[in-house]
Amino acid sequence: MKKNKVHFIAIGGSAMHNLAIALHLKGISVSGSDDEILEPSKSRLEKHGLLPEHIGWDISKINTEIDSVVLGMHARIDNPELLEAQRIGLPVFSYPEFIYQQSLEKIRIVIGGSHGKTTITSMILHVMNFHHKSFDYLVGAQIKGFDTMVKLTEDASLIVLEGDEYLSSPIDRRPKFHLYKANIALLTGIAWDHINVFPTFQLYVDQFEIFINTIEPNGTLIYAENDENVVNLVQKSDRKDITFIPYYTPEYEIVNGLTYLKPNNLTIPLQVFGEHNLQNLEGARLVCKQIGIGETDFYEAIQSFEGAAKRMELIASNKETLIFKDFAHSPSKLKATIAAAKNQYPERKLIAAMELHTFSSLNKNFLDEYKNSMDMADEKIIYFNPHTVEHKKLDMISEHEIRASFGNMDALIFDNTQNLTYYLTSKNLEQTNVLLMSSGNFGGIILDDFAKSLLA
Repeated sequence: MKKNKVHFIAIGGSAMHNLAIALHLKGISVSGSDDEILEPSKSRLEKHGLLPEHIGWDISKINTEIDSVVLGMHARIDNPELLEAQRIGLPVFSYPEFIYQQSLEKIRIVIGGSHGKTTITSMILHVMNFHHKSFDYLVGAQIKGFDTMVKLTEDASLIVLEGDEYLSSPIDRRPKFHLYKANIALLTGIAWDHINVFPTFQLYVDQFEIFINTIEPNGTLIYAENDENVVNLVQKSDRKDITFIPYYTPEYEIVNGLTYLKPNNLTIPLQVFGEHNLQNLEGARLVCKQIGIGETDFYEAIQSFEGAAKRMELIASNKETLIFKDFAHSPSKLKATIAAAKNQYPERKLIAAMELHTFSSLNKNFLDEYKNSMDMADEKIIYFNPHTVEHKKLDMISEHEIRASFGNMDALIFDNTQNLTYYLTSKNLEQTNVLLMSSGNFGGIILDDFAKSLLA
């Protein structure tokens, strides 16, 4: 009898190593390879005895004892392990396809959109966990109270999935969220991203139209009423077999730097803030309503939600200064995050530092999308690493092009990490908040340690 065994090609990826751990905890035999495994993946894999003995690819690991191969996006189409798996006829899955196969009998809740999906997914998981519900999940960030970012069990009747629109694997060019076939779906908003895969805005929008069409019959789509692109798709949809439910920004107030929800004459204190987060919260509430969690239970639980890692995460503070790190890197995320910080603390100066790090953000054809995205910051800092531009085989960008594209000729531009850290260290941060925003790390800065050093 064949062993129940799964092999991961590119096991070190964020979702991949979490899925590997989830299967291991489920009692499945797991193996894997990668040509680079960084923290925290390395320590987590090692903790569960799943860290490969050697870094690199090894076709001797591929044999007929394996039931399934999960292929990560980091691998290439000529990967030797992939070629060997194909040669001997092993089934090869992308991780979203594999998760779908593992959740065929479950109610699938899929959170999609260009922004906010990690936060909404995290909010739903927090509320369900607070009320001791049984569920599986996949989320794109670490959440307090959860050991891993993926959980798969036999007995849970539903699974909550963050639905990324990026490609599934090197040999499966479908966006991840097309594969999940939601029973309950949520769509936050559509703002052009991933220009390397979707070179026009219309092509990008098309992926969300396809997503709506993948919702199972008799399913539900909860959508952001304030997003014009989403509303257009809902209005043109001919899906008569699904229910459409809009959501809005709930009533709230800010008092002395704290945000309070005001539903039905109640006052609900929150630990998160920003209008975009309040919209996310309302979307999460409506999802929870679909699975039987009422308003009272939702509001009781959401008060203790502190946010997901790298989503307006407070990493250092004193009486004069708050320093946050955030994953914001696309124009819509940047604008929303800066607005949240400024509106929450209007009396304080706001220094906003962002890194151009992704393929889209470093591409001259996309750069103009950032126009006015940092306007609400009192001081605007933009960092990019010339080596990253070269590595992505893009045309080099100039300081003038960056300032002109952002519409902020007073923005400070840094292409050297040492100069950036020296400048920030020299600043007087009295009555000042700092935002450090990137999908990277500003050329190797350990942001938590750096933030603490700024206040030392």
